[in-house]
Amino acid sequence: MIPEKDTKVGKSESLKEKYGAFALFDVEHFLRRILKNWYWFVLMLLIGYAISWVYSKYYAQNIFASDISLSTSSNTASFLQPTQANQSINFIWGQSGNQDGLYLKKMLLSRSHNEFLVKELDLFVNYSTKGLIKSTYLDKDDSPVFVQIDKKHLQQINYPFTLIPKGGGAYEVVLPEEGESTNLYNFETESFQNISTYSKPANKIIRINEWYTSPNLRFRLLHNPVTPKIKLDNIIVSLNSVNQSVNEIISTTSVDFDKEISSIMVITKKGYNLNSTVNFLNKSVAELQKKRLADKNIVNKNTDLYLQENLDKIRKKLDSSANVLNYLKTSEKLYNIKDRDEKSLVKIKELEAKKADILSKISSLNNIKNTLQSQDFDKMIGTNAAGFEDGLFTASVTELKALYAKRAEMVLIYKPNSEPIKEINRLINEAKMGSYNSLRNYYTKYYDEINKIDREVVEANSDLASYPEKERRYLDAERGYNMIEATYNSLLSRQNDTQMRMATNQSDITVIDPAKNLGQHPIGPNIKLAKIGIISGMLLLPVLFILIGELLDSKIRNIKELLSATKIPLLGVIGNNSNENMLTVLEQPKSSVSEAFRGIRANMRFLMDNHEEGKGKVILITSSIGGEGKTYISINLSSVIGLSDKKTILLGMDLRKPKIFGDFKIDNKYGISNYLTGEVGIDQIINKTKIPNLDVATSGPIPPNPSELLMSQRNIQFIEELREKYDFIIIDSPPVGLVADSYELMKLSDANIYVVRHEYTEKYMLKMITEKYHNNEISHLGLIYNDYNTKQGYGYGYGYGYGYGYGYGYFDEDKNYKEPLLIRIRNKVQTMFNKK
Repeated sequence: MIPEKDTKVGKSESLKEKYGAFALFDVEHFLRRILKNWYWFVLMLLIGYAISWVYSKYYAQNIFASDISLSTSSNTASFLQPTQANQSINFIWGQSGNQDGLYLKKMLLSRSHNEFLVKELDLFVNYSTKGLIKSTYLDKDDSPVFVQIDKKHLQQINYPFTLIPKGGGAYEVVLPEEGESTNLYNFETESFQNISTYSKPANKIIRINEWYTSPNLRFRLLHNPVTPKIKLDNIIVSLNSVNQSVNEIISTTSVDFDKEISSIMVITKKGYNLNSTVNFLNKSVAELQKKRLADKNIVNKNTDLYLQENLDKIRKKLDSSANVLNYLKTSEKLYNIKDRDEKSLVKIKELEAKKADILSKISSLNNIKNTLQSQDFDKMIGTNAAGFEDGLFTASVTELKALYAKRAEMVLIYKPNSEPIKEINRLINEAKMGSYNSLRNYYTKYYDEINKIDREVVEANSDLASYPEKERRYLDAERGYNMIEATYNSLLSRQNDTQMRMATNQSDITVIDPAKNLGQHPIGPNIKLAKIGIISGMLLLPVLFILIGELLDSKIRNIKELLSATKIPLLGVIGNNSNENMLTVLEQPKSSVSEAFRGIRANMRFLMDNHEEGKGKVILITSSIGGEGKTYISINLSSVIGLSDKKTILLGMDLRKPKIFGDFKIDNKYGISNYLTGEVGIDQIINKTKIPNLDVATSGPIPPNPSELLMSQRNIQFIEELREKYDFIIIDSPPVGLVADSYELMKLSDANIYVVRHEYTEKYMLKMITEKYHNNEISHLGLIYNDYNTKQGYGYGYGYGYGYGYGYGYFDEDKNYKEPLLIRIRNKVQTMFNKK
């Protein structure tokens, strides 16, 4: 009950600093406050559920996804069954083995392809309809009419206007109440232009094929040949810029490859309308098939023409070489060379044939490189003429071609040093570097092979050094003929492949599963997760408010924390005073509060020394500030001591704020202040009360110098004189947090009581008294915890019986007391488990 004071010698400074320091956050009190405010959580739960229901019903826009699967391989056999060799090579080198697929993926997500679709299919026109609350996005085919804009006329984008059917093919054009802009969009140049200020256009009724014209809009309505399934009360139309539409398409489109068969591509499109995603995918792939086939035909024709030109040149060289060889055979009689090293000659023939093939490929590489440098992409030949197939290179060239075309349009609009031109030039340089790097790799590869062949030819030639000069001349002519013939055959073979491809050419994109509306469920938003988030957020609001309040709250609410921080003995806990005045012990002697004061009376003996027998004990009662119940404790403690047959006097020495006279109904005309100034004698200030052994000396009129009076020698003599007459002298002293008078009076006291009020006293106020106590500047100090509310739980886990105010309901005056809900639940559970 009375914790021992820490009297260890040589306490460290860190330990001293710890005294009076409270924890920043009290978890126990925080949880108690959450349980106390349970009704707020129930309310927030209901509100959160209502908000989530309204959100899911009227505001959440469903997101749909459809997909289309393609085969990107022109070889049906390899598509159905990839060879083991190809799989092994791809595994070793870490390549996908699907260069065409990578090229198509880049094309599908490229700006040039999607910009073409936006312009070709008018995807910059958006349709929706609005019900009572919720708006629903429409596919173009869901609208009974299409909006065709005049691209030569400036248009205001992001300006939704409404079409209201009026019957007979007539529609009322209803413009927004506000939002007119003078910054309009030009769909031909894809730029913005400013116009003069204009008044808001009036609403107008127009018919099918009739133009609507205003300063910021010009369009006409076209009839939808397909009858929509749903009749609409309104159609909301909004225009986007080409750039907005392209960016939206790219951001909502994804391309993936099948994990087992890399040549199968799955394209997914997300959007707010399922039909829109289905139609977009099918149209996008159809346009890509057309473009892919057209590009392949152009490249194949260029390749065939290029190979034919080279074949004509090589044919002349082959004929000339044949003439030289025949001449040597007939004139020099060298058609039958004895002892020919056939093995070396065959090896040299094979090596020089390989070299001739590589040289022809390098020639094709030079042609491709020159075409890139001249930017004459219409004359580009196929990479198969150079002996390789590279989808990434093809994609970079296609992108480069589109960038050059885009720059040609932009130079007509922007200045040479403007930011858009700088940006397009940067993109062109990046694409060129990618293309040149790919060609450089093939150059390096071919020249390495040629150097290797040359070394092997030199080794083979060493075996022919013993031949006579005439025979060696014949062999050189024969080798030259063979090399030209090998080049000719290589070109002829590649030309045959190109011509075969032209004859059987078709799109190498095969649709396996087209996009369809199969009633797919929306993929988002996650309504369940949104509901959980909304409800959780609402439930977190009271937690957040309580947490902030707890962090900002510096009041003392926990007895265990108080004792742990101060290490000052606790004399008792006083419950909440339900009486109208301060005379609880006198008017409710059988209450739990009165019993608590009796417990404090018993505990006080542990604070006082008994070395001065026969003299009265001086007990000083103080607090941090006013309002903590210092006077209330003084009145009732003196009353309970007086009732124990001890002669007691209560001194009102809080001269600045006299109080005790009112409850005892005593006149405060003369009091301690009058006695200390010498105006009256001691007998004139002592007043009798209803309790025979209790006298009271009030403060008297407020003096101008209360501190000087309390510290005067006359006051010391006054207290010493009272020690001779009374067993206990109770001093109601000023608060130590406001004035220092009480510290001086503590030098005259035998015991000091410091009153702490529940949920009123600030934690920092106890810092000074705690430090003085542990620095031995104050002795015989004890705490009383006042105004404790049992409905908030115990807060102090020691079972000290009735004296701590836990006996509510036991005493007669507390018969109307009702235990808190949590306590009743606990007691009920304990009763259930204690049943046998």
